[in-house]
Amino acid sequence: MSFGLTNAPAFFMYMMNSVFMNELDKFVVVFIDDILIYSKSEEEHEEHLRIVLTRLREHKLYAKFSKCAFWLKEVSFLGHILSEKGVAIDPSMVESVLNWKQPETVSEIWSFLGLAGYYRLFIKDFSKTAKPMTSLTKKNANLKRSLTTAPVLAQPDVTKSFDVYCDASGNVLGCVLMQEGRVVAYASCQLRKHEANYPTHDLELAAVVHALKIWRHYLLGNTCHIYTDHKSLKYILTQPELNMRQRRWLELIKDYDLEIHYHPGKANVVADALSRRAHCNVFEARPTVRVLCCEIDEIELPTEQLAELYNLIIEPTIKEQIITAQKQDKGMVFIHEGMDEKRGHASHLMTRDMELRKRILDEAHTSMFTMHPGSNKMYQDLKQKFWWTRMK
Repeated sequence: MSFGLTNAPAFFMYMMNSVFMNELDKFVVVFIDDILIYSKSEEEHEEHLRIVLTRLREHKLYAKFSKCAFWLKEVSFLGHILSEKGVAIDPSMVESVLNWKQPETVSEIWSFLGLAGYYRLFIKDFSKTAKPMTSLTKKNANLKRSLTTAPVLAQPDVTKSFDVYCDASGNVLGCVLMQEGRVVAYASCQLRKHEANYPTHDLELAAVVHALKIWRHYLLGNTCHIYTDHKSLKYILTQPELNMRQRRWLELIKDYDLEIHYHPGKANVVADALSRRAHCNVFEARPTVRVLCCEIDEIELPTEQLAELYNLIIEPTIKEQIITAQKQDKGMVFIHEGMDEKRGHASHLMTRDMELRKRILDEAHTSMFTMHPGSNKMYQDLKQKFWWTRMK
């Protein structure tokens, strides 16, 4: 067998199968360098041993005596115990499984399932038993993709009404902005320390106020329907007795064209789930240019074509002006040899354009980035980029 083969194990296995081609599955099993000889009687086994050892000698293959075992009634082979009674799992492998630490990563789960799957023939309903662990290897990629792709997060239409589902649970507020049954945005936030002491009625109202604040640019000026699982909020606009906090929030609510509806908690699953999150998250579909244009058309803002921004002209850079002036100066000749590029860049050779020279000098002296340097400092800085006759 040659040295340096990239597929050495596979080649060695092919060689061993070729050596024992006539004996395989009759009384010999080979796996790379492990040879198992099995027989029905001692006389038959003796004959089989002689044949195998003769085959090895003919092909100049030699077995190490210290690693050989003969005349065994029970043998460990590839993680199994083979005997006249049948096939069993090697106890050493069972011990490894018992001492296996609890998997903490997907790779560790796959590693354990790989070991367990090797012995699936010994386990009744293996797939059913291993299903909970197999499910842990899935990262909910389809669910995450579904919640963040365009078909779910709909583009808001400011010409139509919105639906807002709100809920408060524990220390978290949850809100969902929807339109025509499609989700536009999700939001949730943690309560501050003092807000956690609010009564249930105020917490549910706080969830409504939170939704109105963060989606003000969508809801202000549009009809919106608020759905909450706190029934008494339906009458918040007509309640005669309110505390100072509720009065303050009521002033904010009156800025919107809204209706509050009762929605049972069991049906309000999305907002309820967000409100039970332990951290703050805001997932929002940002308004695009199309939506912005619709809003501008609605409010009919006047646009002037002669405005200052409309007539902006892109002026060429100094480098571009120098190159243009060089091409127009008939007294200049391009010489590739002799160009100093040791600094990683060549200096710009200036023409006799005095206006351009004056602009460069003003930029080097009066710019906010130069801080009015002296003549020597100014010359040292300029000569790294520019050069003209009698420059100093």
